[in-house]
Amino acid sequence: MDQYIILGRIGEGAHGIVFKAKNIETGETVALKKVALRRLDDGIPNQALREIKALQEIEENPHVVKLKAVFPHGAGFVLVFEYMLSDLAEVIRNAQQPLTQAQVKGYMLMLLQGVAFCHANSIMHRDLKPANLLISSTGQLKIADFGLARLFSSDDSRLYSHQVATRWYRAPELLYGARRYDEGVDLWAVGCIFAELLNNSPLFPGENDIEQLCCVLRILGTPTQHTWPELPELPDYNKICFKQKPPVPLEEVLPDAPPQSLQLLRCFLLYPSRERVRAAQPLCLPTTQSCLCPSGAAGWPGRDPSTSMISM
Repeated sequence: MDQYIILGRIGEGAHGIVFKAKNIETGETVALKKVALRRLDDGIPNQALREIKALQEIEENPHVVKLKAVFPHGAGFVLVFEYMLSDLAEVIRNAQQPLTQAQVKGYMLMLLQGVAFCHANSIMHRDLKPANLLISSTGQLKIADFGLARLFSSDDSRLYSHQVATRWYRAPELLYGARRYDEGVDLWAVGCIFAELLNNSPLFPGENDIEQLCCVLRILGTPTQHTWPELPELPDYNKICFKQKPPVPLEEVLPDAPPQSLQLLRCFLLYPSRERVRAAQPLCLPTTQSCLCPSGAAGWPGRDPSTSMISM
C-alpha cells in the first residue's frame, strides 16, 4: 500500500471497501478494493476469488473493467482497478430529463459489446445492473464487479445458486428457483437495464422475491406451458399460483420510448431463456437511429432462423 495515496472513499460492496487512490510512482489514479479476511484461517472469500479469476483469465477488453494488480495487505488483500468516474446508476439518477436516443444507443452498444465478450469467454456475470456498469470521464462504459461470475459451457449440467443477481434484474427462472441455467440470466438483466435507460426508472422494482415475480407477471403476463415450456420443471413452480393475466403492451408501460426500442426490448424480456436474443446479435449497428429486433427472435412474425443481426 506504500505506493498509493488514498484520495477518498468511493463505496462499499459485499466483500470490500473501494477507495480512490493515486499511484505515487506513476501518478495514475486507480480504484483500490480492500478485501478483509474475518479470520486468518478463513482464506480468500469465494466471491473475491471468482472476481480475480474471471478478470485475470480474459484478455483486456474496452468494455470490461481492467484489474491491474492484486497484492496482500494486512489480514486481507487489495485489488487494483482502473479508476472510473461514475456508474450508470448515477447517470440515470442524476439525469434531469430522459436520456436521448443517442445516449441510450451508446450505452447499450457498449454494454452489449462487454456482455458478448464475457459470454464468448464462457463467463456468466450474474449481477448485471446499472451500479455495476462503470462510466469513465470520457463516457466509456465498462462492466465491473465479477464477484458472482461463473464459467459455463453449452453441455454443462452443474447446479448453480439461484440466489444471484440483484432482485430488480433477476431473471424469472431464478425467481422460480432454477439451479440449472445459462447466460440468458445476463440477457434478461440487459433487458431490464435497457428499459431503465428508456424510462429513467426500474421496470420491475419488486420489494421482495414474490413481489418481484408479481412485477414481472404484471407486465409480461402470466406464463403458461405454451409460452414457457420449461416452467413446470422449475423447483418453485408449484409453490405459488398466480391468476392468469394477459401481457400489458410495452407501449403503455413505456409510452415515451421509440417503437424500434420497444421491439428490441421484447427480444430480451422473454420467459424462455434460450429465446432471448444473444448479446452478440445486436452488434451490427449502422449509424441510423433505428433500433430493430431481428425477425429471428422467437415469437415474431416472419421468423427466419438464419437472421441474427439487429440494427439499433
